[in-house]
Amino acid sequence: MSNIKLVKPSIEYAQDIMAYRDEFLQSKDSMAGCGSLRDQETAESWLHEIDLLENEETCPQGKVSSNTYLAVRTEDKRIVGIIDFRHHIDHPILGLWGGHIGYSVRPGERRKGYAKEMLKLVLQKCRKHGLSRVMVTCDADNIASKKTILVNGGVFDKDVQVDGEIIKRYWIEL
Repeated sequence: MSNIKLVKPSIEYAQDIMAYRDEFLQSKDSMAGCGSLRDQETAESWLHEIDLLENEETCPQGKVSSNTYLAVRTEDKRIVGIIDFRHHIDHPILGLWGGHIGYSVRPGERRKGYAKEMLKLVLQKCRKHGLSRVMVTCDADNIASKKTILVNGGVFDKDVQVDGEIIKRYWIEL
């Protein structure tokens, strides 16, 4: 695995953001951690939306504030993944869950250790943001995600049904 770093999404990555989106649309894989990127026509519109989500004051009604990061390979500045964490900690109901992390790795960059490193790096950001625990979920049959979560301190909580699918829920204490 090459070194990666988490960076705030910016216009500098616009072309690669849209290439990332297109790869997922072609593969029909889940785009967890990408917010509404699947539904956006331009990188600019997606960047605007995730900027609004960062602050409680600008977060649209019905949404939960969050921070989104691009996982960028340092040697060539290619986006290998996108990860976000939602600020549930202060929400009266969602706060019962702590925070929540969602992430995806570009289809062509899987099985290289990026997911494990992305999760490790975002947990540091969660701590700095004041979260004391986070929830991470994965599909019941996603063995790679399960291993990634466990190696980063995840403790299995329970299986839950979401839209007819079984999702495994894990907690990570920070």
